[in-house]
Parts: sequence; structure tokens; C-alpha cells
Amino acid sequence: MIFLYVKVSLIFLISGLVILGYASSISSHSTYQGVVKDVCGPAIGQLCGVCFIFNLFMISVAFLRVVEDQLEKLCETLHTNVTTDAMGGNLRPWYLDERLGMSLLCLVVILPLSIPKEISFQKYTSILGTLAACYLTVVIIVKFYLTEHNVLHRHEYPSNISSLASMFSVIPTICFGFQCHEACITIYSSMKNKSLSNWVVVSVVSMLICLFIYSLTGIYGFLTFGESVAADILMSYPGADAVVIVARLLFGISIITIYPIILLLGRSVIQEAWLDHKYMTAYVTVSYERFVRVTLTVLWILVTLIIALFVPDISEVISVIGGISAFFIFIFPGLCLICAMETEVMDQRKKSCLTIWGIISVLCGAYVFGQSTTTAVMELMHKF
Repeated sequence: MIFLYVKVSLIFLISGLVILGYASSISSHSTYQGVVKDVCGPAIGQLCGVCFIFNLFMISVAFLRVVEDQLEKLCETLHTNVTTDAMGGNLRPWYLDERLGMSLLCLVVILPLSIPKEISFQKYTSILGTLAACYLTVVIIVKFYLTEHNVLHRHEYPSNISSLASMFSVIPTICFGFQCHEACITIYSSMKNKSLSNWVVVSVVSMLICLFIYSLTGIYGFLTFGESVAADILMSYPGADAVVIVARLLFGISIITIYPIILLLGRSVIQEAWLDHKYMTAYVTVSYERFVRVTLTVLWILVTLIIALFVPDISEVISVIGGISAFFIFIFPGLCLICAMETEVMDQRKKSCLTIWGIISVLCGAYVFGQSTTTAVMELMHKF
């Protein structure tokens, strides 16, 4: 039942990508918020900009939270290997604190990578992220077959799992896992062959690859650990396992290199709005632009780091991101399709069908946002 639900969601995910590619082809802009503003009008464009910044900000928090989880396991492994009884037993020394390591990592590595105005070299790092995901999937499958299972567990599913409410509870995770819509217009604009048919092929193949990797990881992760599996599956494995250590390092490096791209997308929206305001009153020098860029970068990293250090579980962040991402996967693509059909010249029946699909996408997105965000907020309030 879950996989059927994922496949239905995949239709909307691919539809959103195709619609955004189409909207980009009829617009003169190359950014998500720019295309939405051009196609749907200034008011919706401003709403898109605000949601865009908040969503990327929360994604940055999630990325740092994942890196901190891996650092925690690595620090535990180092402590086990090098600590002697004379050093205080089970008490880890201050220099093996993952919070200190995370802070130094942000200062020494992430900040220098994020400050440049253009980080075009980062486009090659996506290959590392893909390899890390494939490596993790292979590790989870191999570990399942190599692990000696003393007891064959038969999982009993409670009746509410099949209920509609329980099914909708997985929406935030699905949206977070398949979310790439914020960058898709920039990607489409950078393609040599910008034909819509080529973009459809790219979107479908990309989503199917993600579905294949996520499905295998989820199935074998659950078969290995059952309901006790951690939200970050790498946290379920022992810290001293060399194969898993490699997986942690690969994921840590890939996230560290992707983080500056997320920061750049969010910073560009804030910086563009601020500099446009300054252009109205004074001439903006190169040094002032650099000052604004560095200040925004430092503040972005500092605030996301503080939040990541105090968030107890990555699932809490994902639940919030999943609700907000409904705007970029369902609502804004649907609005773009509806608005584009008002001026597009085509067969009336085809135009009506596309308009109806746009309305369905917006309504589904509104429901996903309301249900997911309400559930996430209520869970957070209950815990704190």
C-alpha cells in the first residue's frame, strides 16, 4: 500500500518538474521565484520568495543535523579506540565532542566554500552525492544478508497503518526525499538542449532512479532493524564498522559540498531584494555587495548551526520541510500551469484539461501543507 501511495505521489512530483520546465520555457527568468513572478504575477512571486528562503533554510538545518549525527558516531568510534581507563572511563574528552567538531567544520570548510559569489565548480559534486546514495544502498543490502539473524521477526502491523490518516503521515518524508524542484528551473536553463521533451525524459529518469534507490534502502533497512530503525539509518549501525564508516564519510563530504549550493540559492533571493532596495536610494559599490554577501553567509551558517545543534532528531526537521515543500512541488507549479493557460494558444479541450490538472495540483498541495505542517507542529509542541 505504501508503494502504491509513493507511485501516486511520483506522478505529481514528475508533473511538477515538467510544468516548471514548461513555465521556464515561456519565461525570461532562470530562477524559481523569477519564473513564478513572471508567470503568476508579483504578489505570488513575493510569496514564492518568502517560502523559498524558509524552505532552503530548513533544508540547511537538516543537512547540518545529518552531518552532526555522523560526527557523533565517528567521535564515539575514536573514543572507543583511543581512550584508556586513565582518561576518565566512558566520559569523552572535550576534543571529541561532535558539537565542537561541527562548529569547526562550519568555520574551516563550509564557510570558505559558501562565501564566493559564484560556485560553479560545485555542479560536479552532485556526482559524489549520487555515488554516496548508491554505496549506502549496497551496504544496507549486503549487511542484511551477511548479518546473522538469530530470530526471524514477523512484523505485526497495527490496523491504523492502513488508514488514510496513517498513509498521509508519510507525505513529508516522500516530499523531502524527492524534492529537487527549487533547483530544477536553474538546471533547465543550463541545459544545452532545452526542448520540453528532453526535459520530460530527464525528469522521469531522475525520479525513477531515486524511487529505485529509496525503495531498496527503505525495504532492507526495515527488514534489518524493524520498527527500531533510526530516522537516519546510518545511526542504527555500529560505529566501529569500517564499511559503514566509509558510508558516513561519503555522505558527510557530499552534504558539506551541497550545503553551499543551498545557501547560495537562499542568499541570492535575500541579497537581490536588499540590493534592489539600495539601488533605489544609492549607488551600490562592489565592496558593499561583498560586505552584504559575506554578512548574509555568516548569519545563515551561524543560525542554521545553532538550530541543528539543538534539534534532537532529524525527523523533526523533515516533518516541517515536507509541509513547506508542498508549495514548490504542488502549489506553485499548479498556479503556473493555470496562469499559463490563460494566455497560451491551444485546443480548448486540451487547455481545459491542463487547467483542471493545475487546480487539482494546487488543492492537493494545500491539503499536504495543512496536514503535514499541523501534524509537525503538534508533535513538536507535545515533545517540548
